[in-house]
Amino acid sequence: MAKKGPRQPIVLVCTICKSQNYITEKSKTNTPDKLVLKKYCRRCRKKTEHKESSKLK
Repeated sequence: MAKKGPRQPIVLVCTICKSQNYITEKSKTNTPDKLVLKKYCRRCRKKTEHKESSKLK
């Protein structure tokens, strides 16, 4: 069962190769819009933008 509260788990997906690289949490009250972060992608082997996706596989 999921935790109750303002924090929700999210998945960060690479915008270039569409691989799911990072799992983290965010506060939906402080940041209601989707996150976009520059992170390292192991598949692309460089820093790329990673967008938030709520689908956990």
